[in-house]
Amino acid sequence: MIVQNPVEVNEETLREMAREVRNGISRIYLHWTAGHYGQVFDDYHLCVDRDGTVYVNCKTLAAYKTHTWMRSHNSIGIALCCGYDARCWCPSHVEACRAEAAYVDGDDVDRDCALIDLGPEPPTAVQIEVLAKIVAILCEELRLDIDDYHVMTHCEAAFKDGYGPGDGDPDMRWDLWFLPADPCYKLLYPGGELLREKANFYRNEMEEEREEVLQAA
Repeated sequence: MIVQNPVEVNEETLREMAREVRNGISRIYLHWTAGHYGQVFDDYHLCVDRDGTVYVNCKTLAAYKTHTWMRSHNSIGIALCCGYDARCWCPSHVEACRAEAAYVDGDDVDRDCALIDLGPEPPTAVQIEVLAKIVAILCEELRLDIDDYHVMTHCEAAFKDGYGPGDGDPDMRWDLWFLPADPCYKLLYPGGELLREKANFYRNEMEEEREEVLQAA
């Protein structure tokens, strides 16, 4: 359901909300809405719009949201507001779950790679960075490691549960399967790996900033 008057949330409030549910949340799942920019959906605890604005759709991050099949309990769902009319094609020489890269057009594509059309409203560079920073903040406050057990894309979860690309499920999901490391390049990288790498960078940066403040005190 589209939220008509979404509520913005800042970093300080997000930290407070995460601290309130520490020990009650075990995983974080990353999505896109498959809708338009500016459309915030109530299926997720948090949504990130094209300009990086973050919206909260709950009073507590412990609220139950139907974001990830069989995995919505004790977890947080975060979505990028984007992905309308995006499409994907599986590689022809390897299983889709083993594809290590993807291309955004069909010219001279390595058949070990997937082919991705991110559509007219793809994830923006700002959205990707803000999503990674949110993951860093939540994991820091929830005391979770930023790894592929605690933080995964919907596509990664779908591969594990049998409804990812190539599995033949009519309700296939491939949210954030691949993302651009640089908007200028046509080669895409596994979205989960990219986001976790960025999130760990932000988490390390936060820790260094705190150490500098303590040393200066």
